[in-house]
Amino acid sequence: MHSKGFLREHSLLFSWLLRTFDWLVMLVSALIAHYITLGAWPPKPQYITAIVLALALFTAIAPSFNLYRNWRGSTKTHELGTIIGAWAMIFLLLALLTFVTKTSVSRSWAVTWCLIGLAGLLCGRLMLRSFLNKLRSLGYNQRHIVILGAGDVGQQVAKTLANSSEAGFKLSAFFTNDADIKEIARLNEHLVNGKIKESFDYILRHRVDQVWIAMPISKVKQIQVILKGLSHCTADIRLVPDIFGFQLLNQSVSTVAGLPVVNLSLTPMDGANRYIKALEDKVLAALILLFISPILLLIAIGVKLSSPGPVFYRQERLTWYGRRFYMLKFRSMPKGAEKHSGAVWAKAGENRATRFGSFLRKTSLDELPQFWNVLKGDMSIVGPRPERPVFVEKFKDEIPGYMQKHKVKAGITGWAQVHGWRGDTDLTKRIEHDLHYIENWSLWLDIKIIFMTLLKGFINKNAY
Repeated sequence: MHSKGFLREHSLLFSWLLRTFDWLVMLVSALIAHYITLGAWPPKPQYITAIVLALALFTAIAPSFNLYRNWRGSTKTHELGTIIGAWAMIFLLLALLTFVTKTSVSRSWAVTWCLIGLAGLLCGRLMLRSFLNKLRSLGYNQRHIVILGAGDVGQQVAKTLANSSEAGFKLSAFFTNDADIKEIARLNEHLVNGKIKESFDYILRHRVDQVWIAMPISKVKQIQVILKGLSHCTADIRLVPDIFGFQLLNQSVSTVAGLPVVNLSLTPMDGANRYIKALEDKVLAALILLFISPILLLIAIGVKLSSPGPVFYRQERLTWYGRRFYMLKFRSMPKGAEKHSGAVWAKAGENRATRFGSFLRKTSLDELPQFWNVLKGDMSIVGPRPERPVFVEKFKDEIPGYMQKHKVKAGITGWAQVHGWRGDTDLTKRIEHDLHYIENWSLWLDIKIIFMTLLKGFINKNAY
């Protein structure tokens, strides 16, 4: 067998070796943490049970996070973030299980195990990625690609692949009926090029792993001719349609009822992701409400003493799929403040809030009751901030992509908020950040945003 094709031919074996490595890291890190923190040997039954549970949970949730897919062409951040998200989910579930079963284990052991195990998993993936990148740059474990292209999309794909040797993609040939291919010829002086009708013979005579058809959607008839010409081809065939000009969200290709479907705009909260996100929200919201309950009581007393009226303020907002719900806040304005003015967009310099209410707004403490909304299922801890229906009607025609933010549940904090886009700031920028969050959602991104919120604090110059 040709040595340069070994990894490709044994990808399943490689995947199981990686799984075994991860299991060993989890086991060894747990034992090391036990020795460091407790100094006792062998581990007591409850610790062995916790380790076995963690291994079982990791095995069960790994498919949901798609940990052992082919990461060729994916960013380092995406791969490592997925590992962190899966590892964090395991410890959230373990914490929940130990709480429910009243199992007594050392917290210092659990934290030390979490940190050592995470470091081991991340270092392992970084070393593996570095090793594979080196192999691919030397010509090993590469996919030999032939592009049949037309227009700008063909050139764009060719340029991207020509600069992706470390990802394991080698552009071997480019065929097009376009008159001008000088830009393509400059990519590599040894690059084979010619007319599309010449490609069929080339593909049959040379080693080709994948054929990429990169053409505008309007070239349907030409694509049909190409597919007929490739009927004897054993290489993988991919279509890269010219959809770069569309405003897309989580685009992908799937099969629905046996029909091939190109997904142009989807919610990331589908399948296992929906339940992972719900579990994250419910567990964290319950723990946070339990922890901050004394603070909530003190604020409630402060609101009641500052002005007559109810402690809480219920305001109609929009969340996932445009569903309406009533968001809870500590009341920061006198009772009936909007009776005559109606819904008013909060701006700097306004003085409608009470003195205590102004303090709550500046410190974002008025938002704390929304953890109850999270527990009810109306909101998430992390997500785009919800808006009032009257403003949604106004902004949906003014701000590009505004309604797409409703593809996930509204959140208490979000990617836009931790970057300063809150209050009376540029709405276009805020929506860009919201859509970035939806496009790149992962459990790790949620955890990152929560930590950024804690580190940056709740006080913001745009909170009023």
